[in-house]
Amino acid sequence: MPDTLDAPAVRTWCRLSLAALGQAREEIDALNVYPVPDGDTGTNLYLTLECAAEEVDALFGGGAEAPSLPQVLKAMAHGALLGARGNSGVILAQLLRGIASEVGAGPADGPTLARALRRAADAGYEAVAQPVEGTVLTVAAAAAEAAEEVVAADPRTGAAAVAEAAYEAARAALVRTPLLLDVLARAGVVDAGGRGLVTVLGALADAVTGHTPMGPLALAGTRAAEPAPHGEHLAVEGGPAFEVVYLLDAEDAALPPLKQALGELGDSLVVVGGDGLWNVHVHVDDPGAAVEAGVGAGRPHRIRITHFATAAARATAASRPDADAPAESRGVVTVVHGEGLAGLCAESGATVLHADPDRAPSSTELAAAVRRAHAREVVLLLNDTELRAAAGAAAEQLRKEGVRVAVIPTRSAVQGLAALAVHEPARRFDEDVVAMTSAAGATRYAEIAVAEGESWTMAGVCQAGDVLGLIDGDVAVIGAETGGTAAVVLDRMLAAGGEMVTLILGEGADDAVADHLVAHVRRAHPVVDTVVYRGGQPASPLLIGVE
Repeated sequence: MPDTLDAPAVRTWCRLSLAALGQAREEIDALNVYPVPDGDTGTNLYLTLECAAEEVDALFGGGAEAPSLPQVLKAMAHGALLGARGNSGVILAQLLRGIASEVGAGPADGPTLARALRRAADAGYEAVAQPVEGTVLTVAAAAAEAAEEVVAADPRTGAAAVAEAAYEAARAALVRTPLLLDVLARAGVVDAGGRGLVTVLGALADAVTGHTPMGPLALAGTRAAEPAPHGEHLAVEGGPAFEVVYLLDAEDAALPPLKQALGELGDSLVVVGGDGLWNVHVHVDDPGAAVEAGVGAGRPHRIRITHFATAAARATAASRPDADAPAESRGVVTVVHGEGLAGLCAESGATVLHADPDRAPSSTELAAAVRRAHAREVVLLLNDTELRAAAGAAAEQLRKEGVRVAVIPTRSAVQGLAALAVHEPARRFDEDVVAMTSAAGATRYAEIAVAEGESWTMAGVCQAGDVLGLIDGDVAVIGAETGGTAAVVLDRMLAAGGEMVTLILGEGADDAVADHLVAHVRRAHPVVDTVVYRGGQPASPLLIGVE
């Protein structure tokens, strides 16, 4: 692998960052005590990176020419700017913009990456009206300084060594943040935004080196004390009551008077962007005046105003059981592939999110589906192992809106159907969630797929066109045709016991396959019932569930 940063590596960086932030989201939320302890820094960073990753993926959507490195970095920064959430997300967008502004055509070598990291750190300080040490800015500066030092020692240093040096320096700087900011020291935590940036820089190092992801950070002093329960440590004495965020179409000349006006209204002012589009973030007591200042400078849009105390109360209320909630206030949202499956779930009363076979739903799409349920309590059935991080971010946002969301991480549509079958709105919410989770967990799942090429599997080497039988996500059988392979899979699953088999036929699957399997189960396992549905899922000719 060339020791440089190129366009595909940036796409990998986006994906690794999103996965790592998804894994660390709750931990980062719990560290959030500055500038406002509203417990959402991890969620905000995840949502910001999600928009950046989506814009980058769109460039690789099958066009005739592969995108260049500047195009991909610009898309990453632009996506982050449009989707930036909270103080931390806005600053991250500016850091990415700084990197994009420093990298020219062609893969970025070590010295170029070092200059980009320095530009990012400088841009971060420039964007914040009153920079504070012990925050994400400190971590960014430490990363840039380390990158410059390794290049100064050897100008031939490659991008991999620069990225790793920046990551290690950022980790060390993060541990020192409580020494620089009293509010962190009193809470016994490191800076949440800095923790998020370390995660993103770790993903950058992995993307450039080609190593497997570094995994969770082992940082001494990351959390010296357990955080207060979500929503119970939000009051900030003497601080502004509202967070105001909006995108602004405005000329560069309009920014200085806008910053002055907003600085007089409140604090935590961050303005990032360029080329006529800006993301404005500020904490104020008069949100109307903050928006009016934007109107005076240009055209504000995507305006979001959050009242900290109300958000805290809603989050606290949403996290507590409500035994008196009426039955009609509860809904179920399920993610499905295929019209047949969608119809089955809708008939059972669920709100359906149709998933694109080529792209997993984003947290924004999941949240929108939950809102469509128009319920105070919602059970979310994912039916896909890859959606946990996005679902967690969506649920966090919805809880602040007063919606109580329980995510059941079903891994297959057959588990989702099993959970939906025992859903009972008349039960208490917690009891209903437990019953649905138990039903899903008691359902083993399998899938029949067709190999696209030669590959090593747990069942041996498969060739293109082989029929694969996957049990609980692992290849267990390699066969020549669907019916025979599925029969072997069923026998293995039923060897451990079972009362009911569910068969879901995919798009274009032959009904004769189902007839063959029903006859096989009746003959070989006479006490087991079998039900068949035409799901229409495009990716798999057959899904199997055993309860």
